[in-house]
Amino acid sequence: MKAVKAIHTPGGLSFRAEPRSAVVVLLLAAVALAAGVVLIGSGDFPIAPADVIATLLGNGTPAQEFIVQDLRLPRVLVGLLVGASLALSGAIFQSVSRNPLGSPDVIGFGQGATVGALSVIVLFHGEAFAVAGGAVVGGLVTGVGVYVLAWKRGVHGYRLVLVGIGVAAMLTAGNNYLLTKASLVDAARATLWMTGSLDGRDWEQVWPLLGMLVLVLPLVFAHARPLRILEMGDDAAYALGAPVERTRLVLMGSGVLLIAVATAAAGPISFVALSAPQLARRLTRSPGPNLAAAAAMGAALLLLADWVASNAFGERQLPVGVVTGVLGGCYLLWLLVTERKAGRI
Repeated sequence: MKAVKAIHTPGGLSFRAEPRSAVVVLLLAAVALAAGVVLIGSGDFPIAPADVIATLLGNGTPAQEFIVQDLRLPRVLVGLLVGASLALSGAIFQSVSRNPLGSPDVIGFGQGATVGALSVIVLFHGEAFAVAGGAVVGGLVTGVGVYVLAWKRGVHGYRLVLVGIGVAAMLTAGNNYLLTKASLVDAARATLWMTGSLDGRDWEQVWPLLGMLVLVLPLVFAHARPLRILEMGDDAAYALGAPVERTRLVLMGSGVLLIAVATAAAGPISFVALSAPQLARRLTRSPGPNLAAAAAMGAALLLLADWVASNAFGERQLPVGVVTGVLGGCYLLWLLVTERKAGRI
């Protein structure tokens, strides 16, 4: 039987603490931080992990401080924040839809952000900041559209997934159409952006991501208990007094914001949002969305995938989106086989 402790704060608040889940979160956070240190030390000018840590603490040489603080640390921070954002968005939508396939890159939100970014690149020849804004707008518009199309006396799980898959197919066709209309330079730029990469990321991408997480995380975690109740079904949630539609609307809006801002910062990195929440749930062996564990898993997965993309193929570095696509595709096939054997699809 799982050990669960009730912790009471001096102000009278209480919350549940599951020791196994807490240990998993700490271990995943340690893996993510260790991967970040290794990534910071990797490159044409290698730096030992001990020297990386010393430099981060302000004890490095001027050359090390420039390489670490100005060149490599922002890339790693973007990877951590993007991975956590993608995984949180995936955990939200999988819980709202009560379906492990209810990931934002399966049900269209990632494709919507891509349409917004490509529209700015192809139609307006916008710079990086405008492309990021287009991705955010595209993701939000897609979120509203999917919610409206899936609404029928509420938004229910399989309807949301089916509508989202249809919208994703149409948006993918729109992306392909935009590429056919692009000039050679814009098409190459758009194709590079669509692979999803952390290359060249700097502090200009870190601060918007961090600001969005600071705003959204309290809202998401404040609705963690109602989200867990939603997984029991709408009827049970209504019976327990949960504000079903308000909770669903707030959390879906938060999830769309997270996927849109993450896509704006690093391009469409696939399958992290799909796989990270499920892997976290298997490690914690706990029901519910496991938001903290999912975020830590997403950050660790993305940094490990970036290390593989940068170091496993010799001198040829791959965009991290290529690695997550290959690994995530294998995971998706395994998930589909598992769901079919269980009779759920």
